[in-house]
Amino acid sequence: MSQSSHQKPHALLFAYPLQGHVIPFVNLAIKLASNGFIITFINTQSIHQQISKAGRLNINDVEGHDLFSGAQKLGLDIRDVTIYDGFSVDFDRSLYHDVYFETIMNDFGFHVDELVGKLVLSNPSPNILIADTFYVWSSTISKKYNLVNVSFWTEPALVFSVYYHLDLLRQNGHYDCIDNKPKDIIDYIPGVKAIKPTDLPSYIQSNDTNMVVNRLINRAFIEVKNAEIIICNTVQELEPEIIAALQQNQPVYAIGPILSPGFINTSVSTSLWSESDCTDWLDARPHGSVLYVSFGSYAHTSKETIAEIAHGLMVSEVNFIWVLRPDIVSSEEADFLPIGYEDLIKDRGLIVSWCCQTAVISHPAVGAFLTHCGWNSILESIWCSVPFICFPLLTDQFTNRKLVVDDWKIGINLFDKGLISRDEVAEKVKFLMRGKEAEQMKQQMKKIKNELEDAVAINGSSQVNLTKFMDDLTSKIQKKDVLAVELKQSNHIAK
Repeated sequence: MSQSSHQKPHALLFAYPLQGHVIPFVNLAIKLASNGFIITFINTQSIHQQISKAGRLNINDVEGHDLFSGAQKLGLDIRDVTIYDGFSVDFDRSLYHDVYFETIMNDFGFHVDELVGKLVLSNPSPNILIADTFYVWSSTISKKYNLVNVSFWTEPALVFSVYYHLDLLRQNGHYDCIDNKPKDIIDYIPGVKAIKPTDLPSYIQSNDTNMVVNRLINRAFIEVKNAEIIICNTVQELEPEIIAALQQNQPVYAIGPILSPGFINTSVSTSLWSESDCTDWLDARPHGSVLYVSFGSYAHTSKETIAEIAHGLMVSEVNFIWVLRPDIVSSEEADFLPIGYEDLIKDRGLIVSWCCQTAVISHPAVGAFLTHCGWNSILESIWCSVPFICFPLLTDQFTNRKLVVDDWKIGINLFDKGLISRDEVAEKVKFLMRGKEAEQMKQQMKKIKNELEDAVAINGSSQVNLTKFMDDLTSKIQKKDVLAVELKQSNHIAK
C-alpha cells in the first residue's frame, strides 16, 4: 500500500468491546480528528447497537445510525464502521463472558483482517492502526497492510508496567506459582518503587492463572512489545518514574486525561445504557451534600454486599445517588435490594440503573464518590475535585485504589479488613462527607486536579506528548511510504 506524501494521517481505531474502553477511544478519536486526522472508528455490531438504542430519541434505523454524526457536523472527519464479533447482537456477553472473550482472543482477528483488507482499498486509504492493548492481532494486521502499529492503553501506567513485566513476577514467585506466593513487597519492577501483592490486578493475584483473561493478558503483553508506539491515558507528572522506565524499551507517550471536549457536552454518545437525568434531584440538594455511588459498567458483586452497602447508606443519613445496573449481581438476579428499601430512603436517596456520570459528579451538590475505582471514573472525579471512597471489585481496580489512597491520598478505603459491614460503610461515608479530617484530602485533591489541568494546557506535558506522538506518526508513515514504493519498484524490476 502506498500513500501520497500530502495525504492526511488516516487512523483506524479499534476499541475493546467494553464501556470503559469505548469511552477513551471515542475521546481519542475526537482529539485526533480535531488535530486534522481522518478517523475510521470501528465498534463491534453489538456495542454499536447498544449505544444507538441507549441514546436514541427518534432513531428508527439503529443499524444505520451514525454515532459520530454530531462530531461530523462540527467538521470532524470521523467515519463510523461496525464489525462482526462472532456472536449475534442479542447474545448475553456478560453472562457468558468467558466464551465471549475466548472468541475475541482467538477468532476476532479474522474478522478484523477481512474488514481492514476492504478499508485499505478506500480513498483515502488508512495508514495507521490504533488498537486497544488487549487485542492480540495488531502487529500481524499492521504488517500485512503497511500500517503504523499504535497500541492504546486506557488504564494507568502502573497497571501497564505490572503486566509488561509478568516475566519478573513469575521469576519471583508472585505470579503463576504453584507454591504459596510470597507476601513481601514487590520492588523489582522497573520504575515502580514498591507495590504489595494485594495491590496487583486481580487476575495476577488469582491462583488460577489459566483463566481466559489471564491467557489474554499473557498474549496481549507479548503482542504489545511489537507496537511501534504506545500511548497511555495517564499524566506524566502522576507516574513519572514508571513512564520513564517504559520509555527505555519503546516509544511511550502519556497523553491523558483523554476526556471529551467540554467534558459533559460531547457531541458523541458513548453510553451502553439509557441514562436517567438526575439534574432536578441534585438541584434540590445542598452544595456538597450528595454521595455518588457507582460500581461501573462491567464488574459484579454479591447480593449480600449490596445489602450491607444499602443499610450502611441508610444509617449514614447522607443524601446519595446510587447507580445500580440490572446485572450488578448477575444477568439472572434482578431482585437484590432489601425489600422496601426505596420507600425507606424516600427523598434522601435516588436509585437509577444508569446515568451520565460526568453530569452527576460535576454537579456542585456532589461531595464524594463511592467507586469501584475504574480508571475513567478516577480521572473524571479528579477533574471535578470529588474525593473517593474506594471499593475495588475486579482487574486493575485494586491497583488503581493504591494510587488513589496510598500514593495520591485523595481517597479512603470502604473497609479495611475482613468482610464489608454496614456499620463500617456508614462510618466511612460520614467521615468523608462530614468529617473535618476530610478537608486535608480535599486540598490534596485540588493539587492532583491542577496537575491534570496543567498537563492538557498549552505547553503542558500531555499536550507536548500529543504533538510528539503525532510527529512520530507522520515520520513513520513517510518511512513506510518510501519502503512501499521501493518494494514496488523492486518487484517490478524482478519481473
